[in-house]
Amino acid sequence: MSSPNAPKMGASGAPSLRLLITGCYGQVGWHLQRTLAPLGEVMAIDIDTVDLTDATSVSETVRNFVPDVVVNAAAYTAVDKAESESELARAINVGAPAQIAKECAATGALIVHYSTDYVYDGSKPGPYVETDAIGPLSAYGETKLAGDRAIMGCGCAHIILRTTWVYDIRGKNFLRTILRLAKEKEELRIVGDQFGAPTWARMLAETTAIVVAKSAERRKTSGAWPSGLFHLTAGGRTSWAGFAQAILEEYETLASPDGAGEYGGPLKARRVVEIGTHEYPTPARRPVNSVLSNAAIQREFGITMPDWRTQLRLALQDAVRR
Repeated sequence: MSSPNAPKMGASGAPSLRLLITGCYGQVGWHLQRTLAPLGEVMAIDIDTVDLTDATSVSETVRNFVPDVVVNAAAYTAVDKAESESELARAINVGAPAQIAKECAATGALIVHYSTDYVYDGSKPGPYVETDAIGPLSAYGETKLAGDRAIMGCGCAHIILRTTWVYDIRGKNFLRTILRLAKEKEELRIVGDQFGAPTWARMLAETTAIVVAKSAERRKTSGAWPSGLFHLTAGGRTSWAGFAQAILEEYETLASPDGAGEYGGPLKARRVVEIGTHEYPTPARRPVNSVLSNAAIQREFGITMPDWRTQLRLALQDAVRR
């Protein structure tokens, strides 16, 4: 007799999953609805359907859907506002994932959760690995680290994916801000002494689907979900100024100068001037080094992320062809 928690099987013999996505209107969550759809039945929710600050509401939603996998893409990500809204940030970044994890522990479900480079202090000269010391510099980083720990402390199967500098062709992010400013100004002054790997939200969603599919296969053969903490970012390294310059260059190559809308038409800006962090003060401190090593997830799941410049080119190709 099969276990009541064993995954249902589709006609092809592959596991057919019940998947719950939280934060479905966010950059990653938007794409997850498409990338996870081939794996089974998907329920996608956001703040308009579930109050993520209400523990009872979160728990009941998970309990009622009875998912095999919860992919938690919901988060409070307003880094600077978190300094003055730390309670709200904690409710969403700690309380909500903790409740999801408790429900997953009770039913044997897997939670896939996104974390951040902001859990590190950025003082390491090379790429961070998962076992490096943590030391968040901001309220946002502190709440994300506390959320990671809450999940790991619940005893549920979990895959925590720490990523960095996420952007997309929709939503509020660095890519769209740079293109807007480049159409208004002739010169952009951008921080050049912070380093990371800009990561396209769609690529994160696609690789997440691979992780979920491989995890389901392992559960099918071993009877248990894999668990662990992994970095998942674009390859390579650049600064915010380098990212901005690349955006201008790739846009000029791909976009139509006669086109209309956000991803068409000429740019005024032709160059980016690097400035220091001290010239662009913000309420929250940022890590100087946000480069993360992907070696662990490559070993565990066979995933190799494209470098950041390739991802940027693909994202802009996607945008100009819409």
